[in-house]
Amino acid sequence: MAELNTGDGGGKKGSKKVRSKKSNSKVDLTAMVDLAFLLITFFMLTTSLSKPQSMDLGLPDKEDKKTPPKDIKVDQKRTMTIIMGKDNKIKWFHGLLEAPETGGKPTDAVYGKNGLRKEILKRVVSVNEYCKLKPNYKKGDGLIVIIKPSKKSTYRNLVDVLDEMAICKVPTYAIVNEITPDEQKLVDEMNK
Repeated sequence: MAELNTGDGGGKKGSKKVRSKKSNSKVDLTAMVDLAFLLITFFMLTTSLSKPQSMDLGLPDKEDKKTPPKDIKVDQKRTMTIIMGKDNKIKWFHGLLEAPETGGKPTDAVYGKNGLRKEILKRVVSVNEYCKLKPNYKKGDGLIVIIKPSKKSTYRNLVDVLDEMAICKVPTYAIVNEITPDEQKLVDEMNK
């Protein structure tokens, strides 16, 4: 039993007055300890802990068959390609590299809200307006971003670009490891 003693219950030794002995006052703390443990248990069981947040990343299935991949035709007005180099360097262009869209020639950019994010947001709006004018427009049509990290780019830069995709709500994006010879020239130019 848990108890709390208050006072010593008697007078000073050697005093000439005779006092009656007072019994110690006791407070039983058992119920309070039980209540404290019940409350701790209750809050531990009902509290939701912060869940780790992760980004959905769809990867292709591993195929044992050696079938050649199908060519997918995509409207080049909907595409944007981001090429990452070393030392936080980045280039982007709209459409195809050989025939970029108007205002979409390969351009240097910086990470962050005043660089890459600004360009992606502008492109998301313009592509959405373009798609709404098409007769066979369906929900989900929008900007397609192709992310091409070079061998010298860092993992942090890739995560930064993926964060920009989530912030800008880009409906479709893909990480592609294959860099064409023309794109390799851009990468070599960036890595100088």
